[in-house]
Amino acid sequence: MIMLYASQRDYDQMAGKPSDQPEWKPEAVAEMHEFMGRWNQELIDSGEFVDARGLAAPVHTRRIHGLDGGVPVVTDGPYPETQEVLAGYTIVECPSFDRATEIAARITTAPSPGESSSPLYVEVRPIADGSDDFTG
Repeated sequence: MIMLYASQRDYDQMAGKPSDQPEWKPEAVAEMHEFMGRWNQELIDSGEFVDARGLAAPVHTRRIHGLDGGVPVVTDGPYPETQEVLAGYTIVECPSFDRATEIAARITTAPSPGESSSPLYVEVRPIADGSDDFTG
């Protein structure tokens, strides 16, 4: 699984909301989306694509954690503007972890509209097929 990260500030900039960071021009956001579309299509064409989804902005998030008096603690987003959260994912089926890393590395070359408040990064992590994958 290739996991992409962003902050609420990144979502706000792409939406053209006022902030202390430069606005991401609509043309630049479109260029980034076109890049992602080509990236996904290349994975489809190579037979390595399994699934991909983008996630809504962190402002639409609820974090459930711990217990307070036996009741789960629920915190509504948004979280601090600089806190990065999972923004989307792509699942690939490929012959090796190195190949998955190579695929993921291409994301870091995506056009970046304006000045991003957080550096672009992705994580690659194998999906566990069973409980044995957690002990190995």
